[in-house]
Amino acid sequence: MKVGLRIDVDTLRGTRHGVPALCNCLRRHGVTGSFFFSVGPDNMGRHLLRLVRPRFFLKMLRTRAASLYGWDILFRGTLWPGPVIGRRLWPVIRSAARDGHEIGLHAWDHHEWQARVERMPSEKIYRTIQQGKSLLTRITGREPAASAAPAWKCTDRVLMEKAKFPFVYNSDCRGRGIFYPVVRGKRIRQPQIPTTLPTYDEIIARDGISDVNYNDYLISLISPDNLNVLTIHAEVEGIVCLAMFDRFVETLYDRGDRLVPLGVLLADVAAIPEGVIVPKEIPGREGWVSCQEGV
Repeated sequence: MKVGLRIDVDTLRGTRHGVPALCNCLRRHGVTGSFFFSVGPDNMGRHLLRLVRPRFFLKMLRTRAASLYGWDILFRGTLWPGPVIGRRLWPVIRSAARDGHEIGLHAWDHHEWQARVERMPSEKIYRTIQQGKSLLTRITGREPAASAAPAWKCTDRVLMEKAKFPFVYNSDCRGRGIFYPVVRGKRIRQPQIPTTLPTYDEIIARDGISDVNYNDYLISLISPDNLNVLTIHAEVEGIVCLAMFDRFVETLYDRGDRLVPLGVLLADVAAIPEGVIVPKEIPGREGWVSCQEGV
């Protein structure tokens, strides 16, 4: 079985420490994946304002956020403007591209997108995508192959603005299969490759799942009858959970399965149906996420 590997890089810390560690890990196993980079200001610490929301506060406790993400992430951009990741750490991003990984755009400002995208006018959406695409292109020497919305937050306006860019595909939602999104009766020309498997922070410390049995549980969800797309985070699997992710890759390969960039999954599809993206809430995640209708 092929399992699509999407690697989200949200922060300066994840870029500096998580990306090189993951690249080394994947190189040892002969694996390439799809890295989606946030390249603008790292203001992720501003999410602390969400602590007033009970569900977010409980999630921070359940995932042991301070030890999982690090205090530098939790306070980044709160007392002063966050550093521009792509300008500070461009050699790391370029190195991932030279390792043969598929490179895509995650965000210009991850926090702003995650917190405000549903209220952004079309012009602002276009401008923030253009900023990120331009810097990422300058860093790698080629335009990003795809984009992936931070926190799976995507609206009809986002889909329409992304269609103005030369992305081969987008990965903006949770779902069950590759599809062309439809907005106001019109098919968007860029197919969606949704994340189909849960992320670490969504399932850890829920329903008896711990670091001891996490890999076994995740592997039990992988099925030959379904599209299998796993999203990991440089800030998690690339740092605190690196050894656990390394064991996951080894176990998966011992089974005869392999991890591939998302673009490989697209090349395997003969016919792509149409579908609609709708906002929903899913277990283990605070707030709404974009989902393929019917999931």
